[in-house]
Amino acid sequence: MGEARRKRALALGDGSGGGEAPVVVDTLGGRMHVRWDEAAPATPNGQLVFFAEFLAATGVFERWVQKCPLEYRSGNAPSKRDVLGTLLLGALAGHRRYAHITALRGDAVAAQALGMSKVVSEDALRRGLQRIDEDAGAAWMRSALLHSVQQALDKPWVLDIDASIKPLYGRQEGAELGYNPHKPARPSHVLHTYWVGNLRLVLDVLVTSGKQHTSAHAKGRLGCLLDKLGHRRPVLVRGDCGYGNEGILTELESRNQPYLLRLRQTKNVQRLVARQFARSDWSRADSQGCQMVQDELQLVGWSRKRRVIIVRQRIRQGLVRERVNDRGQLRLAFADAAVLGPDRLWEYTVLVTDVAYPIESIAALYRDRADCENGFDELKNQWGLSGFTTQDLNRCQTTARACALVYNWWSWYCRAAHPGGRLEAITSRPLLLAAVGKAASHAGQTTLYLTPLHGRAATIKALIANVGAALQHVRRAAEQFSNLDPWGAMLHYISDRIAPSLRASPVPPGLPATG
Repeated sequence: MGEARRKRALALGDGSGGGEAPVVVDTLGGRMHVRWDEAAPATPNGQLVFFAEFLAATGVFERWVQKCPLEYRSGNAPSKRDVLGTLLLGALAGHRRYAHITALRGDAVAAQALGMSKVVSEDALRRGLQRIDEDAGAAWMRSALLHSVQQALDKPWVLDIDASIKPLYGRQEGAELGYNPHKPARPSHVLHTYWVGNLRLVLDVLVTSGKQHTSAHAKGRLGCLLDKLGHRRPVLVRGDCGYGNEGILTELESRNQPYLLRLRQTKNVQRLVARQFARSDWSRADSQGCQMVQDELQLVGWSRKRRVIIVRQRIRQGLVRERVNDRGQLRLAFADAAVLGPDRLWEYTVLVTDVAYPIESIAALYRDRADCENGFDELKNQWGLSGFTTQDLNRCQTTARACALVYNWWSWYCRAAHPGGRLEAITSRPLLLAAVGKAASHAGQTTLYLTPLHGRAATIKALIANVGAALQHVRRAAEQFSNLDPWGAMLHYISDRIAPSLRASPVPPGLPATG
């Protein structure tokens, strides 16, 4: 229905809600007359059309839909494009529960932009995901995640691995009491995440039961990933103390894969540190106040000796001693010279590695791992990676990987718009997604009127222009080469523009910093 025809229908009151008397509302700014217009094609995320163009030009959404193993037999069933498009919209909006999908049901403009006939209900989405075979669904999502980043891994990069806890509040499959530092008595799932440290992208997410939180349950998938990457394997695999054990080390060494892992502070590691503290050849303190020294160590259960780096840093301030007096009152004493006396306080870290970089560079490389922790926090709290929980573990696994996939797509889109730095979801959604959009159709042509509510409207238009330049580059390249992969061309285009931002700190030759 055209804009003029819709206005006439509202004025005549044809049953679309316009015939009802307006609601009179007395606001602080004066009286307003409110009419409900439920049939108007409008959206609160008007800038979604530019992201939809990004997906259409690169073909990744179409490829994801076509390869989906979801099949229906009923003629009344929704199409798999509608099911997957609804899941994409929910993840993009930052939803965490299936019930939140209801907030998208009236957004016909977003559905049209993704080529969908409608936004399906939360029950239809749950049932659709349940129909996907577990093995086929895992292969489909793993392939999509790898495809979303693989073409950008020609430059040296670092693979970070980590495990995070997903607390559960029902009787889901795999809800078991395991390692849960924040809620010790709460059942949970574990999210083993494989991360492209340089670009802050997800290679894969493995959802396991709450008791399968150790590195032994992530080792198999790590080996498969390294085998699939082939010549695009990382120059370094990096992990915290949960991965510095014989199982992970032999898995990496059998593939000649360099690694940098942290060791647990066991008794033998503490004895090593005690022996090294008396040495006089500690390196000079770097910009962070850290000193390093190296040695060889063979722990109990290790098959051979390995190179270890001991990093120490003196603690000078910020310490508080807590005491309870005879009356049960809490007393705090700040750690100054009067409290500590002449003793020095140190904190230390022991790293195991097989690379030949200088010890100063190795310490800096491990400190860069802190950047990936910010990415894990963003995925869990801003993208719903730990949401969309169902009774069976299979659907939890599928939605976790789907959230990671949409996150990768949106990350590339934001880097095309803003190559100079990252934009987290809490910033990029209001900037590049939210805008009141009102669609009007006339003579077979749809016009979308956008009203940005953000205060940086000029900046938004400049960012959208950057995306348009990237899409134009892909289109020109596709015209010249008929067998060109548009998504690969887009990733190479974006990677070339963000490369300077990846070299923010000096590191060993051939290994860029995680900027």
